Amino acid sequence: MSPGFDPIRRHRLSDQVSAQIQGRIASGELRSGDKLPPERELAESFGVSRGAVREALRNLERTGLVSLHAGARGGAFIGQGDPNLISDSFRNLYQLGSVSLDELTEARLWLASTVVRIACTRATDQDLARLTANVDEAERLLAAGRYDDKIDVHIEFHNLLARTTRNAVMVMLMGALMELMRDFAHAAGGERNDLTIRARRRLLDALSRRDADAAVAAMTDHLENLRERYRERATRRPG
Repeated sequence: MSPGFDPIRRHRLSDQVSAQIQGRIASGELRSGDKLPPERELAESFGVSRGAVREALRNLERTGLVSLHAGARGGAFIGQGDPNLISDSFRNLYQLGSVSLDELTEARLWLASTVVRIACTRATDQDLARLTANVDEAERLLAAGRYDDKIDVHIEFHNLLARTTRNAVMVMLMGALMELMRDFAHAAGGERNDLTIRARRRLLDALSRRDADAAVAAMTDHLENLRERYRERATRRPG
């Protein structure tokens, strides 16, 4: 039995309201943090019902373009965007089987290689200190047998590395990929060895010497080895 769907209504008023607000954002007339007029005023301005305005604002909230707040000082504000939407898209594609682990790893290799090369020129001493502290924390968690906690610290290393590029797009792309890899890593279970930690030490050494080729090689070797370890562990699992 096929599911019952509602007939598609073209050019819904709420869609037209959303489109106009998006157009104002794209033109720069509305910027992040700006407060939109109350629903009643928007409805009068657009010549539509308050229900159409409310639906438009909720749709824009789902995209991250608008943030809705309750209370006396609440209202509809232009948002800052939601990077988690990218993560959700990647996660959906993986769960639907549209992308494979190999494709994810390949994308990580390409992105990480670029990030590492940029890091070799832009990372500050403070950046390197934060990366080193991250690896030290992972080593402490390994010694304490907190293998799952170690996964989250390893994930954060990639996000810290991406931030050294000083490029918001790189940070968002890496963050989205790593959220998906976090799911996969936790499902596989935390590793009980120091292979990743040793790989990170080699990478940090190359970064501190500003040796881009050595840094890329260290990252590439690590990610390729990690892919093989994930494959082996997946084949051992029942089912």
